[in-house]
Amino acid sequence: MRTGNFIDFIMLKKDDILSLSLKHIQLSLLAVVIAIAIGVPLGILISKRKKMAPPIIGIANILQAIPSLALMGFLIPVLGIGETPSIIMVSLYSLLPIIKNTYTGLVNINPATIEAGRAMGMTEAQLLTMVQLPLALPVIMAGIRISAVTAVGLMTIAAFIGAGGLGSFIYTGVQTVNTNMILAGAIPACILALLIDFVIGKVEKTVNPKNKSNKAQKKRLAIVAVILVIAIISPMVFSAFGKSDKIVIGSKNYTENNLLANMYAVLIEENTDVKVEKKLDLAGTDVVFKATTMGDVDIYPEYTGTVLVSILNEKPTSDPEKTYEIAKNGLKEKYDIEMLRPLGFNNTYTLAVTQDFAKKYKLETFSDLKKISNNTTIGATMEFLGRDDGLSGVKEKYNMNFKSEKGLDSGLRYTAINSGEIDVTDAFATDGLLKAFDLKVLEDDLKFFPPYYAVPVGRSDTFDKYPEVREELLKLEGLIDDETMRDLNYQCDKLGKETETVAREFLKSKGLIK
Repeated sequence: MRTGNFIDFIMLKKDDILSLSLKHIQLSLLAVVIAIAIGVPLGILISKRKKMAPPIIGIANILQAIPSLALMGFLIPVLGIGETPSIIMVSLYSLLPIIKNTYTGLVNINPATIEAGRAMGMTEAQLLTMVQLPLALPVIMAGIRISAVTAVGLMTIAAFIGAGGLGSFIYTGVQTVNTNMILAGAIPACILALLIDFVIGKVEKTVNPKNKSNKAQKKRLAIVAVILVIAIISPMVFSAFGKSDKIVIGSKNYTENNLLANMYAVLIEENTDVKVEKKLDLAGTDVVFKATTMGDVDIYPEYTGTVLVSILNEKPTSDPEKTYEIAKNGLKEKYDIEMLRPLGFNNTYTLAVTQDFAKKYKLETFSDLKKISNNTTIGATMEFLGRDDGLSGVKEKYNMNFKSEKGLDSGLRYTAINSGEIDVTDAFATDGLLKAFDLKVLEDDLKFFPPYYAVPVGRSDTFDKYPEVREELLKLEGLIDDETMRDLNYQCDKLGKETETVAREFLKSKGLIK
């Protein structure tokens, strides 16, 4: 990566970086404020009732020991996607330092100091507010400082479920193998963490009893800090409670789905009066479909084979029309979700290898790969590894086993196969990165994979409320063939164009928008 290219990229994206940074700060601060509101009272409680300390601190330890993605997974079925589960997840992770430091700061106060206060006739409440908390405040602030810095890093995960923040850049960069994009998210996140550490460190130093600042100065600092926090997080809080008449377009976490979602959004925004909000790059089929059933997402791009096998748990069939009819009827009957007509291209799963690897072992088909599979390593997306119409089904159909199986992010698997860390990877037939990395696509000669024709799917109540949205999306029927979709993906993945820009240019070329 050349420094000049990165600087040019930063200048091009400066507005996005600023808006995502503000969103990141809002999410992180709100999470920490919630953690303080819960953690400090708990720390005070267990300092008074010490028998409660081991179980409460133990629970906080357990919460912090749970992997963040797993905790997010537990929250999504209950809270849906977006800001709420992200904030709660980070709040739970932030509790332990605050609870422990509050407890430690209070129990380590010299007992003679407390007895002196009692001798002066102070009540327990007065002792707490006028003696104990002021003396313990530096230790409490140290815990808050740790939690705040940790929160900034953890909040990058919020992008996985549509909450925004700097993780959006990081995740998109990983998906498209774009180092500039990754750094555009990672560097501001690091700067924010350091800045918050510096600011809270200054506050921690000021509130230290050894500090010679007078009470008036400390009070002014406290008031300024509270006003600043409220000013930063209040717009997000008010917007969360504000009602808006709009539909939400979602997408999965890879270029093509993001591109199609942008196509839907642009088409609706340009040709109707309906307002659109986008929640893109959600973490896979399970997340985006769950969000749709819960009402957090109204419409998103899906594939007929994915609905058939992964959502409805039906047996795959190679008949495209039969797949479509079963998937459409099943979605409507079980979930009251409507499937519109296919867009035209079949983005089926496939397996790919490098050109050199294919030449060395004379690979053209999956059956050819079977002969050497025992000595090869496959690196595939976690979704492919876990689906019945993924790796397990391929191995059963072709009676093949790999020496090693590695779960990778969809963007990282291309980097891994290009560097020789893996020999085989899963791919979609229309992936732009197949062309970008010049990979050899193997033929599914036993026709295992069902057809995966792209279709718009959405909540029936949304289409009933906005029939014009259905009419606009139906204009895309049969409009995109495999080659066209692969080229559109290539423009994003290799040429670095924005998915919204490519979507808009395509719709203009077809006369669907002006």
